[in-house]
Amino acid sequence: MTKNKQPLTIVKMKTMKQQGDKIAMVTAYDYPSAALAEQADVDMILVGDSLGNVVLGYDSTLPVTLDDMVYHTRAVRRGAPNTFVVTDMPFMTYHSTVQETMYGVRRLMQEGFANAVKMEGGSEIALMVDACVKAGVPVLGHIGLTPQSVHQLGGYRIQGKTPEDAKRLLEDALALERAGAFGIVLELVTDQVAAYISERLSIPTIGIGAGAQCDGQVLVYHDILRYDPSYREKKMVKTYADIGATVRESIQAYVQDVKQQAFPAPEHTFSAGDEVVESLYGNANGTSVSNKKVQHT
Repeated sequence: MTKNKQPLTIVKMKTMKQQGDKIAMVTAYDYPSAALAEQADVDMILVGDSLGNVVLGYDSTLPVTLDDMVYHTRAVRRGAPNTFVVTDMPFMTYHSTVQETMYGVRRLMQEGFANAVKMEGGSEIALMVDACVKAGVPVLGHIGLTPQSVHQLGGYRIQGKTPEDAKRLLEDALALERAGAFGIVLELVTDQVAAYISERLSIPTIGIGAGAQCDGQVLVYHDILRYDPSYREKKMVKTYADIGATVRESIQAYVQDVKQQAFPAPEHTFSAGDEVVESLYGNANGTSVSNKKVQHT
């Protein structure tokens, strides 16, 4: 970890785009994962509503609540005090009124200590993005495959495969930029369309399954480490370790040791003095206190 690390700022992110310096972002959902991410010198941490899938066991992000996001963001902030933290606004917390949106934003920043919020959608949420930015809240946009709209999209489909779709994505990206978003996540967008959008924008793009021409990349913590008991291969992901297998095998070894009485061993136990053992068991039938201490420790 870099000593005296200073959190990234939205001004610095724009400079990184101009200089071609890629932004590395990873998700985190709790204290230890955030601490390890900060020690690894990531530029940004996303407290994604993907926690619904990888931490809470839901089959989508839709059940994740504002309380969930506040709770996990607060834990991440404790683990990564010197990293720029972005938190997802959960499903249906920014589509009704500006007042409702601001309520959620306030909680994520005042209670969760996030640096910024992320919202899924394009032109249709530009008004909410604009209101947040005018209130001094940095907003990261998110277009392409938007998991909160997965039912409307008809599943987890690649975006930008037709001229009409490419045009819509560009219009959404430009609308978010005009509204004041400091950056935009492009998820499951074809390489060529993502590259073109990145060229047209003055703000950075963060890709996930959107090719190498984006200004940065984001991956889910549990995908990088294959840390999921029901992990499925994903074309857009590169895994760097199989932590899930290591964890499972380690727990299996512990269970086996307990069953075979190999744990705890003498080196894992604590002994009382002879007088304590004698006060408990006495010294009947000529049995030495030291023998009883060994037998009953």
